[in-house]
Order: sequence, then C-alpha cells, then structure tokens
Amino acid sequence: MSELTFFLIRIAYLAILWIFVLAAISVIRSDMFGARVPEAQRAVPGPAPSRQPKQKASKRRGVPTRVVVTQGSSTGATAALDQAPILIGRGSDAAIRLDDDYASTRHARIAASGDQWFVEDLGSTNGTYIGNVRITQPTTITMGTQVRIGKTVLELQK
Repeated sequence: MSELTFFLIRIAYLAILWIFVLAAISVIRSDMFGARVPEAQRAVPGPAPSRQPKQKASKRRGVPTRVVVTQGSSTGATAALDQAPILIGRGSDAAIRLDDDYASTRHARIAASGDQWFVEDLGSTNGTYIGNVRITQPTTITMGTQVRIGKTVLELQK
C-alpha cells in the first residue's frame, strides 16, 4: 500500500477514536449533572381548580401516602407523598436515594396533579419503566403500579 493510504487510514482511526472519547465524555457529563430537559417537558400538569374544600390524603380511602422501594439495593427506602414532588436518583438532593448503577443523579420525579400521581423521567440515560414500557412523558400511576429504575422497583403504597 502507498503512504497516502496509510496516512488516510491513520486519520480515519484517529477521527473514530475522538468520536468515541467525546461520546463517553457526553454520557459521563449527563450522568453527573443530569440531561437538559426542555422547559415544556419539565412541567407536570397542574391541579385542576376546584371549589370543594381539600381533604387530607391520609383520611381518604384508597389514596397512596408514600413511595416505597420494593426491590433493589435500597429496599425499604420510603418517602412521604405529602412532600411531593419527590425526586428519585443517586444525587444527594434526592428524596429517595438509589444505590443503583443504572440510575442517574436526577433520574425521575413523582408529582401530584389533583387526585392523580404522575411519574416523569428527567432525561435519564437508562430510562424509567412502568412494567416493561419505557416512559417518555409524565405518566399516571396508581397504588401498586411498579415503577422500575435500573434494578430498583418502586411502588405507591398506603
């Protein structure tokens, strides 16, 4: 082969190597600082205005009062839903801190809208799942619905 061919092969190899390095840095950065989520995706639907006096959630039947980790390395971790919105992830500011290699620093959020609870993925690398379905927008959850983040499973409980 000619020297020109060897030179072009070396340049192509270096370009592929740099693309790999930049992609790895991008993944590490988004895992450490969280992915940027456009403002339109951040908003969880607000509560509908009502003229009825508010009742305490704990006194109503069938209304969840906490989020519990049911499977994974953080099994037993809980967060009261009256502290909503609840941040879930590996970060120190998370209400439920996960010791899961597949969880991002700010992985997901659980928030209320009226009488409904929503789970929202915050642009995590590995995604948030309800059952086996990856969610891409705020999704309604009820008591007993399993929310999976990596190897960790969470549920709303009374």
